[in-house]
Amino acid sequence: MQEHSEHHIVPKRVYALVFTTLIIMTWVTAWISTVDLGPMNIWVALSIAVFKASIVVLFFMHVKYGTRLTKMIVCSGILWLMFLLFVTMGDMWTRGWMGVPGR
Repeated sequence: MQEHSEHHIVPKRVYALVFTTLIIMTWVTAWISTVDLGPMNIWVALSIAVFKASIVVLFFMHVKYGTRLTKMIVCSGILWLMFLLFVTMGDMWTRGWMGVPGR
């Protein structure tokens, strides 16, 4: 049995707004890289990058208008990435305790 699914038509102004936002955030990224924020530089840069990636996934990959299954798959992928990064960082953080040079 084949289901008929309707595709959501996204207006061109939404794409234009998303594109403009991405360009502005790229400029903000370039500008903030010239500002010395100390240890906060990496967190600000990562925050901007996550925001831009979220916009791309939501609008250009149509996840915002997708089914619950699509959203679940995307969330599962993000959770899996977080798990892998956590395990990798856990290994790096504990190398000093085991007498193995880590960094």
